[in-house]
Amino acid sequence: MTALNHKGRQGAGPTGPTGQKPAPPLRMLFWESTARCNLACVHCRRLDVAEAAAKDDLTTEEFRRVLDSAATLGGPVVVFSGGEPLLRDDWETLAAHAASLRLPTALATNGTLIDDALAGRIAAAEFRRVSVSLDGPDAASHDAFRGVGGAFEAALAGIAALRRRDVPVQINATIAAHNAARLDELYDLARSVGAVALHLFLLVPVGCGVRIAETHQLAPAAYERVLNWLLDRQQGGGTPGGGAVLELKATCAPHYYRLAAQRGLDVGRSRGCLCGVSVVFVSHSGEVFPCGYLPVHCGSVRRRALADIWRGSEVFAALRDYDRLGGKCGRCEFGGVCGGCRARAYALTGDYLAAEPACTHRPAPGAAQSPA
Repeated sequence: MTALNHKGRQGAGPTGPTGQKPAPPLRMLFWESTARCNLACVHCRRLDVAEAAAKDDLTTEEFRRVLDSAATLGGPVVVFSGGEPLLRDDWETLAAHAASLRLPTALATNGTLIDDALAGRIAAAEFRRVSVSLDGPDAASHDAFRGVGGAFEAALAGIAALRRRDVPVQINATIAAHNAARLDELYDLARSVGAVALHLFLLVPVGCGVRIAETHQLAPAAYERVLNWLLDRQQGGGTPGGGAVLELKATCAPHYYRLAAQRGLDVGRSRGCLCGVSVVFVSHSGEVFPCGYLPVHCGSVRRRALADIWRGSEVFAALRDYDRLGGKCGRCEFGGVCGGCRARAYALTGDYLAAEPACTHRPAPGAAQSPA
């Protein structure tokens, strides 16, 4: 569904002749550079589907135009993801074009293809950071989730090659039923391989072309335990975002900010769910979505410039208007710093402005939203 048939209040929209508020700057552009992958993760496409879909990947020139358009939106970080982005043969060319536009870049890879030679090329491309996915603290847990034996050891070898080139490495861990009780081990693993950061991706049960089995999903109380673990770790080494031995961050978990605020921590003007607000996702075929987990179509860069979609999409306008949130999210006193995960709401109800289903908080009667 789109925001046009949601029954929330009308609010701020994109720049236009009606005098609506201008679109905010774009902070992060996630590009699914290819549907191709060398793994078969349980939370992603099957390999046979991926190979067929990859025939429709954006060409080099098409993504050059996307980068040119993105450069007019505030200089976002461009994240080369996939699939497996290193399976493209033009990633260096496109990273160089981003650099010529003064757009910072990052690379999100499964790490299994990286040897010393490839690590040297990645270092030369000057990605700000390379994230490698490790979805378990050992081979058994990671390989089962990734669908290919040997993936864990290959990823560790790739990380080691990157570190020999002094490339900053971030560990991305998808947190689901198979590893939610092993966070300490994941933390220790990230430190042992020389990573600068550990980002926990709280599993979203839907994505662009993907649905996640219920057996892998976490109950709301389990989400809260993960986030409280993260806050405990952060507070043990400093305040959120600074001072921890290892940079820790929760992704797709906006109620982290609600929990932090409940602990009396200063969360500033941060807001949890950024999809369509400061983040955008461009699929391998050029389709534009608020994020990779919210499959609500906003346009195609093959038919319209990314900047025009960012400024003119009604879906984006709805996501930026916090007064339009429904259910308990619409009356929550932490709405200004949390807002709930719009992708989880969509997965459960078909309405991306509905209440976050993985949140245990009950707003106080008559509560008013904190300012965004």
